[in-house]
Amino acid sequence: MRSETQIVEKQKTATGTGRKREKSEQTLAAIVNSAMDLTARHGLQNLALGDIAKQLGISKSGVFVRVGSLEALQLLVVDECERQFRDMVLIPTLSEKPGLPQVDAVVRLWIAHGGSMKALLGAHYESQSGEDVSELGRRLQSGMSNWRKRLEGLVAHAVKLGQLRGDTDPGQLVFEIFGLMLGYLYDTRMSQDPRHQARALAAYYRIRSTYVSFTA
Repeated sequence: MRSETQIVEKQKTATGTGRKREKSEQTLAAIVNSAMDLTARHGLQNLALGDIAKQLGISKSGVFVRVGSLEALQLLVVDECERQFRDMVLIPTLSEKPGLPQVDAVVRLWIAHGGSMKALLGAHYESQSGEDVSELGRRLQSGMSNWRKRLEGLVAHAVKLGQLRGDTDPGQLVFEIFGLMLGYLYDTRMSQDPRHQARALAAYYRIRSTYVSFTA
């Protein structure tokens, strides 16, 4: 049987290991948050481990040992962008009535949270070369494609329900919504005009009005 001293020592070791793991996780979370902030201001492609280390007051090697590489950190930023987008925009709309009410809710929440989701402009919606075959490039392109398909599906369902005109091209409407949102996110990044949200919402409803079915 183990002595009481051995048991106590093992408990101390486990506690110490747990604290180290918790501290490491907190540091990683701080690194990702810093990366999100820098991405929002300068873009994902301009992210640098040295800038994050300077912002957090730790060594560059301390950043590297926790993320492994710059591309790995960029992927963590994309993951966090998508998590925030899912939690703030997608999940809350699942309780909405299907079809156009759900499309409207998605756009309203997208606009409402745009000011706090500026990293999306620097990451998930950053312009990428069609020749970019890196893992990061594939993730960005895949994320954009999946989100477009999801929104097109909501629009197509609104057409099926007769809420939008039968000749509505879901891809065209989504293209117009994305163009509006990219302009909106760019404006929120470049200035602090409090009228951005109201203007973006008015623009969406103007676009929407050209597709609504008046026989519904």
